[in-house]
This record gives sequence, structure tokens and C-alpha cells, in this order.
Amino acid sequence: MTEPRSERGARVVDTIVHSISRLITVDERRRVIHDAAVAIDGGVIVAVGQTPEVLTAFTSDQRIDATDRVATPGLIDCHLHSSFQLSRGLADEANAREFLVQRMYPYEAALTNDDVRLSSRMAAREMLLHGTTTYVDPGNAHPAETVAGVGPSGIRAVIAASAFDLGGSDFGAVPAELVASPDIAAERAAGLFRDFEGAHDDRVRVSVSFRGLNNSSDDLIRALDAVARDHGALLQTHACFNYSTHDSSVQKFGVPEIERLDRLGALHERTLLVHGAWLEPHEVVLIRERGANVVVNPSSSMHNGYGNIQVGHAPELLADGVTVALGSDHACSGPVDLVREMFLAACGYKEARMIPRVMPPETVVEMATINAARAIGQADRLGSVEIGKQADLVLFDATTPEWQPLFNPVSNLVYSATGSSVSTVLVGGRVVVEGGRLQLVDEAELQADLMHAIPDFAKRVGAESLTTDRWPTVS
Repeated sequence: MTEPRSERGARVVDTIVHSISRLITVDERRRVIHDAAVAIDGGVIVAVGQTPEVLTAFTSDQRIDATDRVATPGLIDCHLHSSFQLSRGLADEANAREFLVQRMYPYEAALTNDDVRLSSRMAAREMLLHGTTTYVDPGNAHPAETVAGVGPSGIRAVIAASAFDLGGSDFGAVPAELVASPDIAAERAAGLFRDFEGAHDDRVRVSVSFRGLNNSSDDLIRALDAVARDHGALLQTHACFNYSTHDSSVQKFGVPEIERLDRLGALHERTLLVHGAWLEPHEVVLIRERGANVVVNPSSSMHNGYGNIQVGHAPELLADGVTVALGSDHACSGPVDLVREMFLAACGYKEARMIPRVMPPETVVEMATINAARAIGQADRLGSVEIGKQADLVLFDATTPEWQPLFNPVSNLVYSATGSSVSTVLVGGRVVVEGGRLQLVDEAELQADLMHAIPDFAKRVGAESLTTDRWPTVS
């Protein structure tokens, strides 16, 4: 088939983003291109270069002028509970056990289909407006509603069904509504592949999740790992996020969490270990040898005092060749903004190690882009601005104060910017954010739906008993 050509011989494509002040490609050479342009056709990047050369070779009726913009690949959040978006403010000043056992598990058990759909819509809104184009959800009891909520927004999602089979553990109890047998959990996990893999124009992918090691039996872990292997899919779990989980694993199973996973044959190149901080020395070696992937969640640890920055091994794992990515975890720990997570990762480890050269800005940008794509098995299509990859692109407004002066855009992005300076977002070449507003979702309608739902939701989850107001409220 002959490609369309203009009268001057230029190839006709769907979209050209041009005059980009600085393009942070995260390609194999890690180029930062001045006065850059990206040609997009069929949702895929077909050219990357400087504006004059791209505009000579390509033409399009849709041109996006990116003057005074810094561009990056679409950011990838490797761990975000989209069903927790309504929990903001309900779990402050809570230690690990209180956070989960007294706050979040009861909250999650109370969620209805409508709650999860609304929460997911809100999460997609916040992520897209801050430049996240792909996210990994660890699952909940209503995964179909997650898909219904995020699908129309234009974001990419890796979804899962939540799975626990041990209602009680040394760490704490899980509500009965969230517990299922290994057979039922495996059946649910397999069903998601039938129902949702490739949904919403291939923006939805399916993974397998058991939510925590201490509330998962050996049988559950083996059963879910088998489902993941059958589908060549990601296997994700929370692991080693607090000393209490480490200690509970040793007490109940005789070994720490990562060693247990390895003994069960569930530690491999498709395993996504969320948090992965409280490791014994031999477990650090196991992660590297098995090719497992780790997701660090700085704001979550700092908010709840988990100590993951202080005792975590992210810099050492990275230096040893382990794929380490970033996640924002949930709205109840603060921002759903991967740009802020980059800042916290870069500066948190510098402070903990007292070495300013630890975690330079280039490293944390890789964690939010190409490392994240590798961690979820999609580095062939996401994570960098390169020919042949999906056209997921974020444009930051570099005229805002935090971007000036613009000597080093990677430094500005990590150390001074936030996701609030995002102006335009493309997913698969489609503009989903423009002028800081969603393009596929009516934000006013979404906000109205939220305001309508909040009073009843607050009563059902007991919001008054979960908040920690210390100052008097006058109404």
C-alpha cells in the first residue's frame, strides 16, 4: 500500500507535535532534543527529530505547537489503588496496622460498584492531569467497575482482581467480604483475561494480584502464579513494606517474604514487588537473580512512617541491574502525582544515605518511564519517545515559574516542577488533556457526581470516625 504524500512529497500523517522547546526522549541514547518534533500516525510514533527536518519529511492537518513546552514520554505509575481515591483524609497519622486493619480494609469492604466506578473516574482524572498515561492497579473486589471508570478517560490501565484467602494473620484481620478461596480467586483472575484484556482500544491489560503475602496461603500464591504464567502476565503483590509484615512472615511461615515467594516458585521476571524495602540481605540477591521487579512508593512511606526510604535498597538494586519503578500508591497518602514522587525518591534517598550523588534526576525519570515499562512487560511499546512506540506524550508548560530558568530540563522536572504544570497529554496520539483540562471527560459532570455521592458515602464508611481533626471545625 502506497503511503499518502503531499504535493511536495512529504508523508501525510495524523499529527505532528512541533517546536518542542526540550524533548526528554529517554531513548537508548537518552537524548534531550532542542526544538524537537514528533510525527504520529495510527497512534504510533513514526519520526523524532528537530522541527525543521520533521516538517520537511512529514505533513499533517493536525499540528500541535509546543513552543515553550518541555515534553516527556507518558509517565507510568506502577502502583495506584484507584478504588482508594475517595479515601483522602481518612487515614492520616496511622501506623501500618492501623492504616490497613482499622482504616483501609473496612473502607474497602464498604465500597459498592458505584463507589469504585466513581473513585476510578476521579483517579484517572488526577493521573492524566499530572501526566500519567499508564497505571497499574493492584485490584479490588469490583474490577469491572474499575474498567468502566477509567476506560472512557483515555488512560492506559493494567487491572487485577483483589485476592486474599487468609482472613486472619499475625499482621491483622481482613474483612470476610474480601476473602476468597484459592480456586475462586484463580477463577476470577482468569475471567478478567476473557472479559477485559485489550479492552478500550487495547488500553486495558490484565494482571494477576494477591494483595499481601501474610494474608495469602501457599495454595493461593501457587494458584495465582499459575494463572499469570498461563497468560504470560504480570504477577503483583505488596511485599516488605513494613517491619511488621517481615516479622509476621517469619513467625507464621518460618521465612521472610521474598524468600517465601522464591520457595513457592513465584519470584521471577514477571513478578512486581510493591514497596520491597524491608529485605534481608539474601533477599536482595534473590530479587536480582530471579529478575523480579520492584516498585517504590515514596509518598506512601513518608506519610505513614514505614521507613522504606531509610531502610530500602532502591539505589543498590538499581546499581545491581534490578528494574525499579515508581508508584504513588493511593490518594490517602497525599498526591497522585508521579512528578512529585520523582522528587521524593531523588531527595529522600539522598537524605537517607547522606550522599548527594545518589538517585540523580535522570535515574528517577527512568523509574517513571522506561523502567516502569520494563517492569510491566511493555517496554517494546511504552516508556520512551522512539519510532515504533505508542505516541504517549506529555507537554509541560515551561513558562511557569518552576521551569525557569531552563538550563537543564531534567533537573527542573524532578527538583522544581509538579504535575500541575502539565498542559497537554497524548495517549496513542489522541489528545486527552489540553490546556490543563480533560478532553474526553466532562470534568464538571464528574465533580457534580462526586459532590452528590459524598454525603451517603461518608456515612457508610464512617468518615467521621476515621478523620483526625485536631482543630475545631465551625460550620
